[in-house]
Amino acid sequence: MKKSLLIFAALVAASTASAQKLVIKGSDTLGAKLVPTLAEEYKAKHSNVSFEIAAEGSTTGIAAIIDGTAQIGMSSRRAKTTEVSAAQAKGVSMKPTIVAHDGIAIIVNANNPVGALTPRQVEQIFAGDITDWSAVGGAAGKISIYTRNTSSGTYSDFKDLAMKKRDYASSSQKMAGNEQITSEVGKNPSGIGYVGLAYVHDAGIKVALIDGILPNKETVLSKKYPYARPTFYYTNGEPTGEAAKFIEFTLSDEGQKIAEKIGFVSVR
Repeated sequence: MKKSLLIFAALVAASTASAQKLVIKGSDTLGAKLVPTLAEEYKAKHSNVSFEIAAEGSTTGIAAIIDGTAQIGMSSRRAKTTEVSAAQAKGVSMKPTIVAHDGIAIIVNANNPVGALTPRQVEQIFAGDITDWSAVGGAAGKISIYTRNTSSGTYSDFKDLAMKKRDYASSSQKMAGNEQITSEVGKNPSGIGYVGLAYVHDAGIKVALIDGILPNKETVLSKKYPYARPTFYYTNGEPTGEAAKFIEFTLSDEGQKIAEKIGFVSVR
């Protein structure tokens, strides 16, 4: 009996020792849909692996790599020079891996007669220069602007890609994630916002053409669409262990098919 208990205890200890927990933090664009789906598929093949995924913005993912609280940091933007310097000061080497391509889609309410904008109009709307839909061919009415919050990589990328680094209009409303933006724009006939490609089919919204171009696989890869961008996993140097295996899975044919099914553009 004692021998059986010892064997059982040894088996439990071995099982516990082999269990792996992968902590992934950062971008909502990646972490709300894509990474959880990849994690489920990965767990189906690796039952000893568990995941902790926190999608609270790219800034939090990069910070988690710097302070060592995650093995993978999700980011929809490149690390800033200040972040790289902060990492180096702690002996951390920020290594980016492009895991999918994306386009920042401009969305309006499905019932809004405006279906096309110019890059200049987009800049002026989000910066607060244009405040009424009648100025861009719509029905008279105040424009309601929805943006991501300041920890979001998309918040920063959009300023760089669409706004010439200008500040957002003081009237803009900051949302925690892509789904919150589509929800608000879908309920508000005067709403406008921006989201990643994985969210363009949400109810109540439509995607505006920008200079006659919609964001899709062809226009994102060719960069004909002005708001195209890569998305990243960040690690401390070359990834190792389970993190390396999960990144390899993300970049595999299977992982990239999942990315495309969700709405991203494959790195392949």
